[in-house]
Amino acid sequence: MTRNPSDVETTVTEPATTAEAPWPVRTVTRKIAAWIDRLGTVWVEGQITQVSAKPGTGTAFITLRDPVADVSVTLTCAVGLVRDRQPPLVDGCRVVVHGKPSLHINRGTLSLRVDEIRAVGIGELLARIERLRRQLDAEGLFDPRRKRRLPLLPGCVGLVTGRASAAERDVLSNATARWPAVQFRVHNVAVQGPLAVSQIIDALAVLDADPEVDIIVLARGGGSVEDLLPFSDEALCRAVSRCVTPVVSAIGHEPDTPLVDHVADKRCSTPTDAGKRVVPDVTEETATLHQLRNRCHRALHGWVDRERRLLDALRSRPVVADPSRLLCERAQIVVDLRARADRAMLGGMRAAQQELDHTSARLTTLGPAATLARGYAVVQRMDSDAGVTVLRSVVDAPEGTALRVRLADGALHAVVTGD
Repeated sequence: MTRNPSDVETTVTEPATTAEAPWPVRTVTRKIAAWIDRLGTVWVEGQITQVSAKPGTGTAFITLRDPVADVSVTLTCAVGLVRDRQPPLVDGCRVVVHGKPSLHINRGTLSLRVDEIRAVGIGELLARIERLRRQLDAEGLFDPRRKRRLPLLPGCVGLVTGRASAAERDVLSNATARWPAVQFRVHNVAVQGPLAVSQIIDALAVLDADPEVDIIVLARGGGSVEDLLPFSDEALCRAVSRCVTPVVSAIGHEPDTPLVDHVADKRCSTPTDAGKRVVPDVTEETATLHQLRNRCHRALHGWVDRERRLLDALRSRPVVADPSRLLCERAQIVVDLRARADRAMLGGMRAAQQELDHTSARLTTLGPAATLARGYAVVQRMDSDAGVTVLRSVVDAPEGTALRVRLADGALHAVVTGD
């Protein structure tokens, strides 16, 4: 709200209040009313929570509430604006009103004198929801990567739904039929109207803070687009995204898709479907368990049989069936090799002995002893200074030369006496 120059001048020229010179209540109220009166007419959007148009009166009173914050304002208008409307104004309607705010000095209450009321059409509501959907999607609240897996068998399920509603019965009956031991924490809240969003957010906060609750189900039966508007509220969507506990959304029927369905970790088409999704079927799980046990038994027996056949095959091998046989075979090979080595060594020794005998015989045949044995003799000259030398010519043995004659069986000494 802006101030005009006259307002500034009035504010400047008026003396400030003090403890000795305070303003009376009427003055403060009159000045506030004057400031509000300068605001002029405004367009305001909200949700109707109460309509009072008593017969015989010319003024109707309407309470208009902000759908997000816990703030409301009283509207006054001619009764004709309320009675003659088609369709009529009822609690929960979204409207846009045109009026002038004013402060009743006597009561000190603020109200809005309305001269026009326009219902927010379905098309406009859907357009706003679509804009909010794009905004939340851009922020990543619909990203599948942030969605958490639901626990296979939750110990306790938190349920947020209307009191004594068909949605509550559907979730409880289907879940307990599938898994009788499942436990529930049920919070009954308003699921439509101006109080729905705040009550649902409070219930979500309580269940999310409960350490025993493993999963939260948000359930509501079918309804019109206006009835399901709280589940497309931005505050509720952000509250669901902040939950640490996985949240399952089961709102309306299959065609209904409020924005909370995109934010929740799991979307179920109906409350009945949610009762089937949050817990497994004990019959199916038992049958699956029996099948798995049978498969384990077959796999174990098959593995044991296979290993037993492999063991039998290993035991049937000669090296395992008769371990000494291989040693005996190796020992026989060693004996054979030793025999071959002995034969080779003896053969080599005999050949060498024969060669030695032959060489010795040849040496004996060619040696001087054999020659002497055939009648030859070796005549040696006995010189006192030169020693013994072999006599090779008669010239070397003049008369009187001492000789030594070597025969095969001994030696003789002789002296040369003449030719």
